[in-house]
Amino acid sequence: MPQNEKEIQSFLGFAGYYRQHIKDFASIARPLYKLLDKDTVFEMNVDRVKAFESLRQALTTSPLLLMPNFKLPFKLYIDASGDGISAALHQFQIINDKPVEGPICFLPRKIKPTKARYGASQMECLCLVWALEKLN
Repeated sequence: MPQNEKEIQSFLGFAGYYRQHIKDFASIARPLYKLLDKDTVFEMNVDRVKAFESLRQALTTSPLLLMPNFKLPFKLYIDASGDGISAALHQFQIINDKPVEGPICFLPRKIKPTKARYGASQMECLCLVWALEKLN
């Protein structure tokens, strides 16, 4: 369990490297990132401990990512909330003679407070445009 701001920074740096493998990374990590805000007192409350444990669990049990097959169609799932935006690129592939839908990558991102005030449709559009640019 991180005991100070430097340990939180180190953990988030490590976890951030694997963010594409963790579904909803930005939303899960948000309470920990708030500890790094300038005027925030370091305190590992229940939400932050839960976020830390969730990220630690996700890092050790990440889903198996499929290799993309560019001859098959892709599916893009997007999600936007006040915490962040995320996208998941999926594809149906034949595995053991059965069609299986699986993730190829996850794309999480924190959003700035000014964009957090967007309406639901604007947030979804922001997420879609960002995801398509990121995947290009």
